[in-house]
Amino acid sequence: MLSREALEAYRRMTFSERLILTIQATREAQPYLSMGPPEVVRRRFEAINRENAARNAAIIAGLAKAYPPELRKLLIDDQH
Repeated sequence: MLSREALEAYRRMTFSERLILTIQATREAQPYLSMGPPEVVRRRFEAINRENAARNAAIIAGLAKAYPPELRKLLIDDQH
């Protein structure tokens, strides 16, 4: 968990500053994500993709609740 100060500093950042942090963290982690036998690397990235898909589905479901029912169906159906 991040400290309150770290969270506040993050919230004050611009979108581009947060994006730079994300790209930097990704570049730093990439060599470690690619380490190991091919099967381990494949499973690692499959797990990452599953987590991303679940996160995206939760975001879309949350967004869909903000729309009227007729648009909600379009938003959810568009993801399949």
